[in-house]
Amino acid sequence: MQTLTVNDILRATGGEITIKSSSIAGLEFDSITTDSRKVKDGVLFIPLVGEKFDGHDFIKSAIEHGASAALTERQPDGDERGTIMRVKDTKKALGDIARYYKKKYSVPVVSITGSVGKTTTKDLIYAVLAEHYNTHKTPNNFNNDIGVPLTVFGIEAEHEMAVIEMGMNHFGEIAYLADIVKPDIAIITNIGMSHIENLGSQEGILKAKMEITTGFTDKNTLYVNGDDKFLKTVQSDAYKVVRFGLDSSNDVYAKDIVNKGLCGIEFTVVSGMGEFRAEIMQPGIHNVYNALAAVCAGMHFGVTAGECAAGLRNCEYTSQRLEVINHNGIEIINDCYNSSPDSVRAALKVQQLSLQPRKIAVLGDILEMGEFAENAHYDLGTDAAQIGIDMLITAGASAAKIAEGAKANGFMNVKVYDTTDDACREIAGIIKEGDSVLVKASHGMHFEKITEAIRSL
Repeated sequence: MQTLTVNDILRATGGEITIKSSSIAGLEFDSITTDSRKVKDGVLFIPLVGEKFDGHDFIKSAIEHGASAALTERQPDGDERGTIMRVKDTKKALGDIARYYKKKYSVPVVSITGSVGKTTTKDLIYAVLAEHYNTHKTPNNFNNDIGVPLTVFGIEAEHEMAVIEMGMNHFGEIAYLADIVKPDIAIITNIGMSHIENLGSQEGILKAKMEITTGFTDKNTLYVNGDDKFLKTVQSDAYKVVRFGLDSSNDVYAKDIVNKGLCGIEFTVVSGMGEFRAEIMQPGIHNVYNALAAVCAGMHFGVTAGECAAGLRNCEYTSQRLEVINHNGIEIINDCYNSSPDSVRAALKVQQLSLQPRKIAVLGDILEMGEFAENAHYDLGTDAAQIGIDMLITAGASAAKIAEGAKANGFMNVKVYDTTDDACREIAGIIKEGDSVLVKASHGMHFEKITEAIRSL
């Protein structure tokens, strides 16, 4: 993080100093944290309030462990030390400071959102841009109203470009993040069913994702998946819209696709700038769309075809997303960070590329589906039965509907468990050498436990 002063913080937040150390002259911050366990000298501690915690309880400890100052939205009780600045809302203040920081230390920004594939697309865009520019990107999946501001603070003086992922589960969230980041270009990967419980319909999801264009003018460009039935309808007179996909009607498209199984995929990129051959080491046709999005971002900022190809080929992917692990003759397709109906179908199709003699799908609940949950899970069971797996294992109440759908379509090699822990206890007696095991569920199901149980065999 580049330096911010006390006056910078006060200007950004409209706050006021309520307690100050002997002197605040020259007081600067080279780091901001919301986690009191990560406090170090020179840090500004911003306490957040959650359902089960209140960071204000740790202000005193943060100061004692070296924090130069802290924010608060409460009247100090008089026992605090150091410099304390009062604001109305500490979470809002976090965003306000990030907005101020981004304006003060501005770099071009590519922002990504979508129902599926955001993080993989972010990784690919970063890899392409990093071939030409010193590039900063969202760490892990820091893509919400806390993670995005913290990502912004990671922009250093040497950075020439930033790639920032944006997630949401309610209306207004992406508009808020876009107002902080002020992206130069934006990419929407697809419109699926993630968070449909809160957004009501896929049309609602499209509306929420389109908030990424908040503040766009004729100087901005929106890149969208032109094969997506919702995104292909997007038009604007205010800014440029460019489409990518597999269909040749798109502005940028892929042709001559060669599937290399779990080792990846090759294809030719076609655009107004010509054609070039590319490959990615991540399996699945859906990842070609993610790669095309990365090419669009690269070309927008002058990255050459050769650099684009090198970036795609050498990309390092965030873990637990179609991560292939080989352990004692067992092939684990570890895709347990998050889940949606579309991503489960894509993962099942990827597993069919495996050369292992037996294919087992371990599937868990897809969360935040609301009234759509029962039918969506049942339909996945229908698809799983038809795709061609050898065994289905489910864990969770909603995932039991996957089992029902599979059985209703004549697939009977099914094991059903109430919880993730129940499945973990039984997995050792099921998995054997020569198996390909897909592990996939929403993050809240903690399916990483299943992956670790298999790796302990």
